[in-house]
Amino acid sequence: MNPIVMAATDPVKILEICRVTPSDAPESATELSLPLTHFDIFWLKQHPTERIFFYELTDSTHTFFHSVIVAKLKASLSLTLLHFLPLAGNILWLPHAAMPAICYYPNDDVLVTVAESNADFTLVSGNQMREVMESKLYIPELPVSDSTAATIAFQITLFPNQGFSIGISSHHAIFDGKSVIMFMKAWAYICKQSETETNPSLLPELIPVLDRSLIQDPEGLSMIYLNNWLEAKLPGLNTINPKSLKLFQGKGVPPNSVRSTFELSREDIQKLRRKVIYQLEGLHEEDSNQIKSAHFSTFVLSFAYTLVCIVKARMAERNRKIVFVFVADCRARLDPPIPANYFGNCVKGIRIFTEAETLLGDDGVAFAAEKLSERIKGLEKGVISEREKERLAIYLEVMGAGGTAIGIGVAGSPRFEVYGTDFGWGKPKKVEITSIDRGESISLTESKDGSGGVEVGLVLKKHEMERFDSVFVNGLRNL
Repeated sequence: MNPIVMAATDPVKILEICRVTPSDAPESATELSLPLTHFDIFWLKQHPTERIFFYELTDSTHTFFHSVIVAKLKASLSLTLLHFLPLAGNILWLPHAAMPAICYYPNDDVLVTVAESNADFTLVSGNQMREVMESKLYIPELPVSDSTAATIAFQITLFPNQGFSIGISSHHAIFDGKSVIMFMKAWAYICKQSETETNPSLLPELIPVLDRSLIQDPEGLSMIYLNNWLEAKLPGLNTINPKSLKLFQGKGVPPNSVRSTFELSREDIQKLRRKVIYQLEGLHEEDSNQIKSAHFSTFVLSFAYTLVCIVKARMAERNRKIVFVFVADCRARLDPPIPANYFGNCVKGIRIFTEAETLLGDDGVAFAAEKLSERIKGLEKGVISEREKERLAIYLEVMGAGGTAIGIGVAGSPRFEVYGTDFGWGKPKKVEITSIDRGESISLTESKDGSGGVEVGLVLKKHEMERFDSVFVNGLRNL
């Protein structure tokens, strides 16, 4: 954990870069290797997932920050890594291996950056519109080269006498959303319990199941997905070295982009649910009873409403192609099901294709909610379809084509309960999925007050965000 002092930058000054190793790693763990499943390989070269947890703490003086906050976070991270030992390693593609794997060797570690910001904590952690790149100051860069890819990196940033933040950059081939939040909750639990216990043990639901044999691959999807990546012609990928672990850089953040967070209250969602059911009953009179009994979840209604608002804000032509995408947790949907605390990727992307015209009418939200609900219900029949072999190939083709379709994805879930991540200094004031600026996605988290509402994060060009604000607020008023 010896610090490396770095040069100052403004408005964020890097104070040190530390390397944290697992605490008292067992001697038997001289070397560990964890294979990547087909769920992991699908995301192998996708950009990292980035999150920031903001904690308001007016007692966060320089002395308290360094002697208490940083010291406890480092010590508890070291203890937590002992339970998640492979995560202290790296993704490697060994010379004679058919595909990459997570490899841990003695003295492997994770990178922790410690920084200080002179920014206004209230503004940085607020919901209001702000420059999209401001958040990047509180996110560490994930070390990735042709030969090695780190699994995760952290940045702890002090806002003197205001609070602190923990920024996370995680490799998508290691973590799906549920896994990275489970890791953060495990770290927070150990940090908080260490105040009263010398060697705190994890709650059962926070102990990771790392057994990759639980994921079956009778169709050989791992090699199919890997070959898709190797053959992809995308920016940032090394086409000379087929075993390069470099990540796809994406389209980048458009100029003049801003970030905002909007809130849907529990009452808003109830009103949306009533309106959707009423409109669908009118469209499908013969199936009226079925519509009444249909389950339109908070996730479905929040995504559907936001999706329609984005299409209106971007003033899409009526015949413009729209693709909306979400990922479904497959743990309970596999045959046989796997434990809820399985650690790794176990999600499947679902795409729905339509045209703007279907979303621009008064029943646009009902249309989107019905399509989303149908696709989720369809997963009960199995998550591996006959077209699964084509899934990544189609995805890569869309990413590289530069087409005119508007694609809108969603990151996070209100079910993750991220606002319960308490390291001992209270619950977060704000949790932000920063990496939605890498693509056309929104983020969904539960409301911080636990009232059953939803926070919606998004990145748009400034003039589009101003229109979105008007459409979003006025739409709720008219429910």
